[in-house]
Amino acid sequence: MIPDYILRMRKHIGHDLLWLPSVSAVVRNNVGELLLGKRTDDGRWSVVSGIVEPGEQPATAVAREVREETGLDVEPIRLSSVVSHPHTYPNGDRCEYLNLGFECRLLGGDARVNDDESEAVEWFAPDRLPALDAHARLVIEHALGGTAETFYLPAGTAWDDRDLPR
Repeated sequence: MIPDYILRMRKHIGHDLLWLPSVSAVVRNNVGELLLGKRTDDGRWSVVSGIVEPGEQPATAVAREVREETGLDVEPIRLSSVVSHPHTYPNGDRCEYLNLGFECRLLGGDARVNDDESEAVEWFAPDRLPALDAHARLVIEHALGGTAETFYLPAGTAWDDRDLPR
């Protein structure tokens, strides 16, 4: 669901670029499978992601987004990546997201489609992931990378300059 404040901005700027804070969640179940949602806007699988609303803390936003989209309760346990990346939606809306990727602990609930943003929600073995875009692969890689350090692109590096896993 698109927040009202973004709908109001879009009335003024149309499809022009918006700079938005966002969060993404990497959630594993008790057998190590990863939670992914199949997006209704472009039909692609991705990590659960969403916009940080005005006045909301990123950790609150990531837990809220997972709950809203999948019905699961999670706890963010580590900030694993911080990157800026562009996205153009099928309707032509352009955004540049400042995305905070979080590794999250599953607390409970039953994974299901819980809103109109996903057409499917499933658990996948890490070695059997469906096709994912570069941003989702980066978020997963750094949440599961075994290091406590937060990943970011080096100063002077643009998103198009990145060397991401394929």
